[in-house]
Amino acid sequence: MPKKILVIEDNDRNRSILRDILLFNKYEVSEAAGGHDGIELARKEKPDLILLDIQMPGMDGYAVGRVLKSDPATRTIPVVAVTSYAMEGDKARILATGIDGYVSKPYDPAEMIAVVKSKLGEGA
Repeated sequence: MPKKILVIEDNDRNRSILRDILLFNKYEVSEAAGGHDGIELARKEKPDLILLDIQMPGMDGYAVGRVLKSDPATRTIPVVAVTSYAMEGDKARILATGIDGYVSKPYDPAEMIAVVKSKLGEGA
């Protein structure tokens, strides 16, 4: 049974790229275009991993991460931030919300899959 990954990303193109990379690597993918929808989908579907954009309108990834990590229904799901925030201190600020990992954009597809496999406890 393939592992399910939830992609929470407001940019259609970025969401499509992630979906294609994940599907090519035999993962099941669900998608949300915003923070509120992403939280609702995470609670409903209980994915094995969440890839979360940080810079989203309305509810940003920091807020989404805090909600996911404080909710007993979703707190154990690994969350990886996928973000263009790459300044000094950004990674620490993201991880301080309880988010489990960080990949900066632009990323190499092989790097993304390595992080996904690592967070899912799969061999490289």
